[in-house]
This record gives sequence, C-alpha cells and structure tokens, in this order.
Amino acid sequence: MVEHENFRPLRLHTARYRAHTTNAALCVHSAGRREPAPADHEPDRLGEELNNVDPHFWHNRWIRNEVGFHQGEVNPHLREYWICLGPLPEETVFVPLCGKAHDLAWLREQGHAVVGVELSPVACRDFFTERGIEPSVESDERFTRYFHDGIELWCGDYFELSAGNVPNIDLIYDRAALIALPEAMRQRYVAHLTALSREGTRTLLITLDYPPQDFQGPPFAVGDDEVRDHYAATHELTRLHHQRIPADDPLAQRGLIDATESVFRMRKRR
Repeated sequence: MVEHENFRPLRLHTARYRAHTTNAALCVHSAGRREPAPADHEPDRLGEELNNVDPHFWHNRWIRNEVGFHQGEVNPHLREYWICLGPLPEETVFVPLCGKAHDLAWLREQGHAVVGVELSPVACRDFFTERGIEPSVESDERFTRYFHDGIELWCGDYFELSAGNVPNIDLIYDRAALIALPEAMRQRYVAHLTALSREGTRTLLITLDYPPQDFQGPPFAVGDDEVRDHYAATHELTRLHHQRIPADDPLAQRGLIDATESVFRMRKRR
C-alpha cells in the first residue's frame, strides 16, 4: 500500500490464506444457533461522561483499564462470516476504532495487510506488547504509526485520516466503531468511512440493537433500519445474521434481555 509521504513503505510478508470453512448458504441467510459470544459489550456506569463520548472519555477508559468493551478473543461473527466477503489474502483490511482487538491478528493470519486507526496510544502499544513485539514507530503532526509485519495502527483522530493515508482499502471490518458512537456522530462517521473507501470495497459490519430506554451506551443501539439509512444509497447490503444475544452475554446478565446483534455484508457501489 502507498504510505503517507512522511512514512517509509511497510514491508509485508505474505502469509498463507486460511479461509474459515463454512456453508455458502451462511453468506446469504441467517445462521442457526451459534456458540455464546464472549464478553464483548459491557455496560458503562460513568454518569455524565457517557453523554459526551469525546476523546477524553476514551483516553480515560484506556488509562484506567476500564476496557470491558475489549473482546478477549476473536469475534465469532468474524470467524463465521468473513469468508462471505470473498476476501483474497493480498487485499488490505481497514479496521476503524480498532482498539487492541484480537481480530487484528486473526485478519493478519489470513494473509491480509491490516490497517487500524485508534485514538488511544495505550491500546496501540498494548496490542504489540501483549504479543511480545517491539513495533516500529513513526510520527507526524497528526498521527503516530505503530507497525510490524503487515499490521499498522494509526494512533490519532479517525476524522483526520485521509484517503491519501490509506489509499488501497479493499475490505473493512467494523465490529465496535459504529456502535461506539452516539447518534449525533454516526452520520459523520459513515460519511468519512465512505470517503476513505473506493468502489468495490467490501465491509463486514456488526451491530447491536436494544430498546433505548433499557440502557445508556456505549455501546449504542443501532437498528437495521438505521444501517440501511446510512449505507443504502452508496452500498449493496445483505443482512447475514440477526439474533438475540445469548443469555450469558454481559449485557443480558445485567438485564438487557431484548438486545440483538446483526451482521451485514456490504459492497460500495460508488
């Protein structure tokens, strides 16, 4: 991929592509019963901070290690439905608001170059430190870039990222970005993501929905209709999965029994 003018090119080591074996029907229809998901959504109880969800909110969460939103293993929907995008190992994956997700390493294991953007330097450093890796680090006035062996994390403001920074986005994985943002920010987030991508870019989007009176996010409720409102004008959309969260999900255990998850496959038309 072409790098920002202040950064050196990243040398990629192509790994063997290990596609998850699955029935092709799963790519069109909702799957049957799945294994309970790990603790990927934890209710927040931080009062007024929740209404703002500004950069200080997220920086403080990482500094205080209040990262219940961090999933302790690879997301099961990613494993099951990634193949539905028809991914090729040489294609580049963009992961917005990536945190230190194990999903990044899993995507790299499939052979992809992986580019994430994340606000917190704690998350970026921890991703590599927890794997015993000392990444290369380069900075300019907007971003600090951590990179090693085909994974690069751009630490800074997602909205400052330009198509010139990430010109070759083939695939997008959004598990915890759209649902991390309040309603007032989501339209801007989607518009920027659409501007960063190009015709033919495919996306795997995972959303969470629940009665708004039942819980105060993040994660925020994003219904299927809202997804279509955001993306239908520019993308082909297929819902692959829609199911109530399992009983042992942390949200369900705290009384949010009507929450559902949806998984979408999307392809940018223009």
